[in-house]
Amino acid sequence: MFSFSEFLQFRGQQQTRRVFLGRASQGVGALALASLLKPGILTAAGQPAGKDRWPGVVRPLHFPAKAKRVIWLTMAGGPSHLETFDPKPRLAAMHGQPMPESFTKGKQIAQLQGQKLTCFGPQTKFKRFGTSETEISELLPHIGSVLDRICLVRSMTSEAINHDPAHMFMNTGSQIAGRPSMGAWLTYGLGSEAEDLPGFVVLTSLGRGGQNQPIAARQWASGFLQSRFQGVHLRGKGDPVLYLGNPEGVTRERQHRVVETINQLNARHDAVVDDPEIATRIAQYEMAFQMQASVPELMDVSKESSKVLDQYGCKAGDGSFASNCLLARRLAERGVRFIQLYHKDWDHHGGLKEGIQFKAQEIDRACMALITDLEQRDMLRDTLIVWAGEFGRTPMSQGDGRDHHNAGFTVWMAGGGIRPGMVYGATDELGYAAVENPIDVHDLHATMLKALGIEHTRLAVKFQGLDARLTGIAGKVIQPLLA
Repeated sequence: MFSFSEFLQFRGQQQTRRVFLGRASQGVGALALASLLKPGILTAAGQPAGKDRWPGVVRPLHFPAKAKRVIWLTMAGGPSHLETFDPKPRLAAMHGQPMPESFTKGKQIAQLQGQKLTCFGPQTKFKRFGTSETEISELLPHIGSVLDRICLVRSMTSEAINHDPAHMFMNTGSQIAGRPSMGAWLTYGLGSEAEDLPGFVVLTSLGRGGQNQPIAARQWASGFLQSRFQGVHLRGKGDPVLYLGNPEGVTRERQHRVVETINQLNARHDAVVDDPEIATRIAQYEMAFQMQASVPELMDVSKESSKVLDQYGCKAGDGSFASNCLLARRLAERGVRFIQLYHKDWDHHGGLKEGIQFKAQEIDRACMALITDLEQRDMLRDTLIVWAGEFGRTPMSQGDGRDHHNAGFTVWMAGGGIRPGMVYGATDELGYAAVENPIDVHDLHATMLKALGIEHTRLAVKFQGLDARLTGIAGKVIQPLLA
């Protein structure tokens, strides 16, 4: 911070009131920096720590909330509903026969457009589970064991048919990049209960048995919301966050000087451009400082019992989907609002029969363990779990695999105010299109927000002259899905 006389001499500029106040605000930057080095230094007597944490704009809630947080299990690549949760005996009977033109004429098809369309029967058998005796793939016995806690939605649809726009649509409600993801919207709307972790955390894992379609950070971006609401990617293997710790030989004092200099430069720049992102940057420096202690503790699962590790079927820090499910539970315990897991390699254009077996082995036990673990800790009732890909797969063959498909596929939900043990909607006899109670992505988002206590039409931000929303100008709450 500099004196008023030094300020008047700064670069010989004519000093306006705005510039003066901007330059003087470097004192605020210095205080923020002091709080990095000594957390609590700015806390007044009797005031709780973390009082500057973002409280959320939805206050009070629009509805009584059943869910407090979301764990979104993203099966990246597009899992086939026809080998997992949607049995189609008629399709099995028509294996190898021409696909009836009445199903496909004039419809959007991805890479099979203009080709001979042949029915491709399910490559796995189905088995009945739960008190309702609902049929799902016999490759998923662990999920079957908790099926009474799950709501299967067999009538999901999407507007997008290729990976990247379909991910964008499922995450943001728009196929166009640059919109806030649902995790960003939710953190903006409700804030976070985490003291020393971001409100929105992303974990990724790589499987086998499919094509490794890339996923991009724009899938968890904050769009036109402040960058403080974007998802923070934690790696499940190795260093969870690159460059989070100090390099060898760098002391806390040296780090102090570097950060102090950066903050001074940021404050001077802020005085010129008046950019709210600079205040966000200072807040993110503080969060990074706190994460230096909280993230290693989060990732250290040595205190978890061998029973819990066996339940998930993982080894500590192996970077698997199972390990990430355990980390998701630990993040939920620490108050993180939105936790998104991406598990890749579901893109089965070929080798479907073997590939789906690999995928089932990777996710089956872990999904069951996450539901069971949360329930045992009395957290399932206020944790909303969503399992979904960006789309499904065609009932027509693409060699020994299936093409992209958006006209009908399956997602499931559990906990957090969702009605358990039910099947909602249905596709036709060949699994091509949703014909009973079809729902789209906007409906899914609206229903999730209702469970979280938010009216989807009222969570809006003025952007380019319009009230921008996660659900756009569409979306309806699917009331039968809610308990």
